[in-house]
Amino acid sequence: MSHLIAVDWGTSSLRGARLDTAGNVLEEKGAPLGILNVPNGDFAGVFAALFSEWMKPAGTTCLISGMAGSRQGWVEAPYVACPAGLADLKRHLHWIEPERIALVPGLSVEQGEVPDVMRGEEVQIFGALRLAGLSDGLFVLPGTHSKWATVREGRIVGFRTCMTGEFYGLLSQHSILARTLAADAALDEAMFLRGVTRAGNGEGLLHNAFGVRALALFDRLSPAQSASYLSGLLIGEELRHEAPAARDVIAIGAPALTARYALALKAMDVAVRCFGGEATWAGMRALQG
Repeated sequence: MSHLIAVDWGTSSLRGARLDTAGNVLEEKGAPLGILNVPNGDFAGVFAALFSEWMKPAGTTCLISGMAGSRQGWVEAPYVACPAGLADLKRHLHWIEPERIALVPGLSVEQGEVPDVMRGEEVQIFGALRLAGLSDGLFVLPGTHSKWATVREGRIVGFRTCMTGEFYGLLSQHSILARTLAADAALDEAMFLRGVTRAGNGEGLLHNAFGVRALALFDRLSPAQSASYLSGLLIGEELRHEAPAARDVIAIGAPALTARYALALKAMDVAVRCFGGEATWAGMRALQG
């Protein structure tokens, strides 16, 4: 098996890892050069500047996941329809340089009349499956646009996207709530769980969100507490719809975010196992075979 360069190229940043033949990470690097920040759209130039030295050994292969394969990226790699497994992704790799540099396609799914899509998360899911030694499970990938995916027999059979992180940003920075809320405050676990519980009252997010302001006006929430409470409301609303009967969930993502989801899920008596960046590298190695 040849050496692998794995690159996760997102909207605002990119990161890469050099892996040995056993899948061990030899070196990592990153840059704030996501697809929206590539100077003059010169993806090839950015790639060469960052990874040309890593690509020198004969037989080295590079797999690139994430938004680099989107319509706004380096080259569009068409979505693969669910259900899909590793073999489906591998069969639809979009080669920029044959047998040397390839873009990993994202996944799509039809939900009635509305499609849903992901790019990059599919690699993380397959990596987590490999790390956990599983072939089935329910996965959550928290973020600006959280993903909930169901895997059966090693194939992603469906998924849903929730704009939870983006809604938090909008409400905490650009709504009336911003005037009495410290968006970047450290997590207050008690207030966060209070918000999670409140989300289950059946009164709806639109009503519950205004409660953040009302509680602040009556000095029942400080700006820091308001941030955690709002976060709990939003994540609680997400969980109420996406994991109402779950018993086990695997969370993949940044530790600060997966910790919030784990806290909320454990309060609902759901067992949680968390993975971070290692899931991406494991997924890339699994794709290489």
